[in-house]
Amino acid sequence: MGRRKSGRKINGVIMLDKPMGITSNDCLQQVRRLFDANRAGHTGSLDPLATGVLPICFGEATKFAQFGLAADKSYLAHVKLGVTTETGDAEGAVVAEKPVPVLTSSYVKAVLARFVGEIVQVPSMYSALKHKGRPLYEYARRGIVVARPGRVVNLYQLDLVELFEREFVFSVRCSKGTYIRTLAEDIGRQIGCGAHLVGLRRTSVAEYTLRACHSMASLAALSQKARSGETPDYTELDKLLLPVDALVNSLPRYVLDSANTQSLLYGQKVRIPALAMPEGLCRLYSSDSGRFIGIGERDRSDPEWLCPVRLLATVANAT
Repeated sequence: MGRRKSGRKINGVIMLDKPMGITSNDCLQQVRRLFDANRAGHTGSLDPLATGVLPICFGEATKFAQFGLAADKSYLAHVKLGVTTETGDAEGAVVAEKPVPVLTSSYVKAVLARFVGEIVQVPSMYSALKHKGRPLYEYARRGIVVARPGRVVNLYQLDLVELFEREFVFSVRCSKGTYIRTLAEDIGRQIGCGAHLVGLRRTSVAEYTLRACHSMASLAALSQKARSGETPDYTELDKLLLPVDALVNSLPRYVLDSANTQSLLYGQKVRIPALAMPEGLCRLYSSDSGRFIGIGERDRSDPEWLCPVRLLATVANAT
């Protein structure tokens, strides 16, 4: 029999302002310990050198982490021109150097404009994308080059923020799966001198910006305070948690009556007039309690039936 996980059974989402120099998984484990949570997960990694918005899910919220992974994101990127590195960032060995032409803001803005919309990116060999179960960077470190098919991503907005003699800063709002290191390299290639990423800050995930985030230091201070008495009291820390449905707010909302709520929670599909139900995935709520119960979707073969996709076990146990 497996060992039972220790910690509190808490549910919700905390928006962390990830610090520099630490992996996303290390951040996850630190925050889990600060909250004394028995179950936690994040919604997609940031490189150790990157900072910014990192949603961390506790308990039942981990079931919906994939929606954070699939959400649009925004970044602030600092790029150094004239130097190309092995990894596309400041940690890699320099592989090429070229003189940087005299640049104007209007010229750089024109280059950036070429990347707005759908583009195809070839993931870096030093990315965490997996090939046969292993991240590409493991192959790269062994000197093995793997063929990587291009991936279509969408850059909704790409703006020049600051321009220096050999560096510039841009902001971007993009679809899931966009590699900002690769984007920086491609921009440098377009300018003709090469480039690499020297700084990256994620400024939003879905609707959540840095304003919604908490620093590791502030969470640590509240956690220490929570444990200072004879009996731990995490009330102040738990007040920071966003609800379990925080990462699915972009989905249409549908409210179920009591009978349909019960049926759905038992894993049964329920009949709903097709015109009353949203297309695709929708977030579901109980009319009795107003509580979020999970995600559902129309039956593709018969649109008058609503099928459960992912449900909260805590709601099912409470009914």
